[in-house]
Amino acid sequence: MFLALKEIKHEKLRYSMIIAMIVLISYLIFILTSLALGLAHENTAAIESWNAKSALLNKSSDLNLRQSLLTQAQVDKFTNNKNNAVIAETTVVTTAKNAKKTSATLVGINKNEFIAQNMKLSAGKKATNNDEIVLDDSFKNNGYKLNQKIRLNDSDKKYRIVGFTKNAKLNISPIVYTSVDNWRTFRGMAQSFGGSAIVSKASSIKNNDKTLKSYPISQIIEKLPGYSAQNSTFVFMIGFLMIISLIIIGVFLYIITIQKLGNYAVLRAQGISANVLVKATISESFILTVSGLLIGIILTALTALALPAAVPMTFDIPLMSAVSVGLLVMSMLGSLIPTRVVLKVDPVSVIGG
Repeated sequence: MFLALKEIKHEKLRYSMIIAMIVLISYLIFILTSLALGLAHENTAAIESWNAKSALLNKSSDLNLRQSLLTQAQVDKFTNNKNNAVIAETTVVTTAKNAKKTSATLVGINKNEFIAQNMKLSAGKKATNNDEIVLDDSFKNNGYKLNQKIRLNDSDKKYRIVGFTKNAKLNISPIVYTSVDNWRTFRGMAQSFGGSAIVSKASSIKNNDKTLKSYPISQIIEKLPGYSAQNSTFVFMIGFLMIISLIIIGVFLYIITIQKLGNYAVLRAQGISANVLVKATISESFILTVSGLLIGIILTALTALALPAAVPMTFDIPLMSAVSVGLLVMSMLGSLIPTRVVLKVDPVSVIGG
């Protein structure tokens, strides 16, 4: 470690360039990781807030909540259990005076079931009738306020905003919580239809109806449109950046090692063992990577403070730590590339040449 520190101190510019490359790579990986986590959270925030473990859908829906339809008789049969609740989903566009038109997901719920009862409000109160709605907090950024009257789609009827709630997003779309009756109105459904699905706190819903099937909530999440593809894309991007970091660190250290062969030969001639020089090379990689990661983390923290709330990024310390460890491991692997050259240094041939 001592030899590594002396070399870094002697060649400040050269090693600063390597640190700068590590900073850029780590910063990019941290930002991409946060963006992937943020987008994933906005896809599933509402489902996670329900604390549901399973869902009962129509078999022909292909695990898509929006395509599933349950009859009122089916809903009545399964919602007599306090651990079960109906959800009724469709898409709407909200409009209001002095507010931005917003595409949203309408979710119909029953006020006497656990989703409505356990809903955590950031402002206002819960809806008590068909004329009242509760919105996701992000609507505030578009100019929507408590007690404001808004329209849904092209309906002439106005609905009053009585509350705002956190973590009410599904497929990145903000949610409008209302009654199942209102859902029927916007879907053009008869009273014989009761909702899109039954969600439950239990791990599965016992069912004898051949047209319905119970699925784990994790399976429902994986089938959300674009969710798996989006996560896979970010994983591949982050993985490739990890490999690039390994190559960059390995190549830079290899070039520096080649340039220092004369110095290494002198040290070998003085009796310094090859193992000491190899440890110095690995220590250099460790010091450079840790320095670059620390600067990258500081830049990421500053970015988190500067970003507006509308940007879907989530900065998770445990995940960042895992990514940092991954980058450190990659750098250690990269440092092994030049060690073969160090081990083969021949003092006589190098100094004599």
